[in-house]
Amino acid sequence: MIKSNKNIVLLKYFQAKYVPALISGLALTLSFPDANFSYLAFFAMVPWFVSMQSMTSKESFYSGFIAGIFHFITLIYWIVPTLHEYGGLHPVLAVSTLILLCLYLSMYPGIFAYILKRMDANFLIAPIAAACIWTGLEYIRTYAFTGFSWGALGYSQYSNILLIQISDFSGVYGVSFIIVLINYLLSTLGLSFNKGQYKKHFFPIMYTAILCAAVIFYGSQKITILNSQIENAPKPTLRVVQGNIRQDIKWSDEFKDQTLEKYIQLSHGEFNEAGSQKKPDLVIWPETALAFYYGFDKNRSNRVDKCVRQLKTNFLIGSPAFTTNGNQTKFYNRAYMLNYASIVTGTYDKNHLVPFGEYVPFGDYLTFLGKLTAQAGNFSSGDKTFAPLKFNSHNLKVTNNQKVTHKTGVLICFEILFPSIAARFVKNGADILTTITNDAWFGNTSAALQHFSIAVFRAVETRRTIARAANTGISGFIDPVGKIYETTALFTDRSVTQKVPALTRISFYTKYGDIFAIGSIVAICMVFMVKGARKKFWKTV
Repeated sequence: MIKSNKNIVLLKYFQAKYVPALISGLALTLSFPDANFSYLAFFAMVPWFVSMQSMTSKESFYSGFIAGIFHFITLIYWIVPTLHEYGGLHPVLAVSTLILLCLYLSMYPGIFAYILKRMDANFLIAPIAAACIWTGLEYIRTYAFTGFSWGALGYSQYSNILLIQISDFSGVYGVSFIIVLINYLLSTLGLSFNKGQYKKHFFPIMYTAILCAAVIFYGSQKITILNSQIENAPKPTLRVVQGNIRQDIKWSDEFKDQTLEKYIQLSHGEFNEAGSQKKPDLVIWPETALAFYYGFDKNRSNRVDKCVRQLKTNFLIGSPAFTTNGNQTKFYNRAYMLNYASIVTGTYDKNHLVPFGEYVPFGDYLTFLGKLTAQAGNFSSGDKTFAPLKFNSHNLKVTNNQKVTHKTGVLICFEILFPSIAARFVKNGADILTTITNDAWFGNTSAALQHFSIAVFRAVETRRTIARAANTGISGFIDPVGKIYETTALFTDRSVTQKVPALTRISFYTKYGDIFAIGSIVAICMVFMVKGARKKFWKTV
């Protein structure tokens, strides 16, 4: 009886301590696609932050960990059907994989809460300190180990055009900074109103209001400037093709010819009501649209070449590829650029591969693990030059009657998560970015829209149009302001043609990289150094 009463007391204690963190975790998920309640992000963390005020450092870590667990499990739940249906994993193993990944990701909000509590920053700078810690940890998560930035807070605001303009200076991390800053200020104000001490927070309120106003003003000015640049920019016509090929039949020999025929038909485009159509300067097929080795399977490759010559335009095509050197064979996830005569003018091999999906990390030692998604292939990374692929515009002429040459950087699937890859392409001369992907793995889950929303930030950060061709969707176009031109529905056979602006100016973020995020880490380190020096000084005195 005594033991039973003790358990009830412990349960009530847990509810009082950690339920606010749970609520915040779920509220954060609702701010992302598909729920799309993006405004929730600005106060979703308030219950968690308020509950932390009475916690120890250890308890704060637990609260952050709990918030992270409930957030990430509900955000990336789609990993289970992906691994089970297409990776062939037993449901128990698929769920275990999700849990293990979420345990890792949840360490970041846990560490955030622990550092924040240990810092014990003065209330005047506490909101900025919280925002800096979160921003620094998001940056680390983007690149630590193999990197996984999915679910970074800023991505929840992909449709908030005014706010996200700051990304051409700070990257997505600047948007996350603003979100945490507002959340923490609201939490301290809520506590202060209860104690009648809200007047002492005048300074944090003022600098938060000024900073937010500056970000909005910056956004409105940038949009005006960019709209003018877009109006006067060259506008090549691009066509993205969405084949809508089911993953379970994609690599089957009996469907390869049907798949190819579908892509060929869709490449001819759709006619408008007047019976005419725009001629594209570039036709874009998705990642591994060709379920065979282009150039090696002669019959099917010839059919591709015939289609290219019929349309008399450039094609960007995703295909598996391989090279042999003696007894060693390497496989690549490749994009081919073909000109109007079906001559290969350039290739790009995917550089940042999906661990356990496209390769096995430490494969010489972990061969027993195999690949979680065996159909993806055992790929090698391409070179790290990130050279954009050239294509000519047929519709735009310069004064000497020469065709305008454009360059597109190609980000294949998972690579869209990494701002540094997009920046490298742009610094190497890309005036347009293309992302090709096969999201059939995700099925009818929120992952497809989450994946698409990330591309919006790469467009704003680099100030480049992004054309996205996805096997089962979402395909479409995003302009340098972050405006989404046109998109396809999931699981439909479509081709979409659009004139898009090709800008050439280099943004601050592209040129200087993650100065803002790294600066946040440096700022936190300096605060701890000053705090340590003060403690040592006062002990000496």
